[in-house]
Amino acid sequence: MSTPLPQSRVRVQRIAEAAVERARLRVVPRLSPSAPRVPFVTLVSALLLAGVVGLLMFNTHMQQNSFAATELEQRASELTSRQQTLQMELEELRNPQRVAEQAQSLGMVPSAHPAFLRITDGKVLGAATPATPADRTDVRPPAAERPKSLTPEQIPVRIPAGTRSERRAEAKKQNGSGRNESSTNNQGDRSPR
Repeated sequence: MSTPLPQSRVRVQRIAEAAVERARLRVVPRLSPSAPRVPFVTLVSALLLAGVVGLLMFNTHMQQNSFAATELEQRASELTSRQQTLQMELEELRNPQRVAEQAQSLGMVPSAHPAFLRITDGKVLGAATPATPADRTDVRPPAAERPKSLTPEQIPVRIPAGTRSERRAEAKKQNGSGRNESSTNNQGDRSPR
């Protein structure tokens, strides 16, 4: 039984040597230094600043577009108004009554017997006779008279002289300093306030 003991000692020695080798400290290479914080903070600050400036420029651009749109809407409204005014003037110039008045002022009179021209073959239908000043017709109708029922009768109204305060003072003088009589007389003059 003496043999197993040396083997166990050898084994223990080997384990001890292995433990010592494992426990030995070694110099390890330096770890790379951590990234400096200044460039990172600078980058984040630059991104935030660029975002704020971009947002400000976008907002300014949108406001300018809004002003331009408002100006264009006003211009469109003015042009629409101008178009309507010109359309009304054109309709007034095309008014048959006005055309007849202009023709009459130029000395033109309507013909009692006009001739017609057929366009397809160029043939004149009917015999045209020249118009005479006797053929002239009055193109302006006579002005309508205003009915008497629309003209109301005038009713004269007499306005007493002086202001209300002057009348009160005058009433006090006439009645003495009696307050009761003047207050009953002036109740009709009082207006609700």
